[in-house]
Amino acid sequence: MEKTLFFIKPDAVKRNLVGKIITRVEDSGFRLGNLTLVKLKKEGAEEFYQIHKGKEFFDKLIESVSSGPVVAMVLEKDNAVKDLRELVGATDPQKAKKGSIRSDFGLDVTRNSCHASDSPKNAPDEILFFFPEKD
Repeated sequence: MEKTLFFIKPDAVKRNLVGKIITRVEDSGFRLGNLTLVKLKKEGAEEFYQIHKGKEFFDKLIESVSSGPVVAMVLEKDNAVKDLRELVGATDPQKAKKGSIRSDFGLDVTRNSCHASDSPKNAPDEILFFFPEKD
């Protein structure tokens, strides 16, 4: 059973989409391993997204993800990373597959409603960022 990190971004939390998004995730066969509601400070958001530092969208991403609470969760399933990325869709909601979370709920590239680990290599570190004591 593979684990991955998923979080619902502030834009979706503000629009009361948490329940709808979690329902989609669970209906897709993911098991919820852990969940937390947390408000990222700017410094924490910068640390989490350090891989994107220096890219043109970095400042806008940090501002957006630190603008309100996120609902972070550990999800479990065989092929969790790959399957979640498919369920979430492309970063740009306009380019995301019809019926994906970002296509249905995302507003734009920055406010695309959620984050999903991009690889089995990065997932454990992302999980530890939000769940340092246990996952």
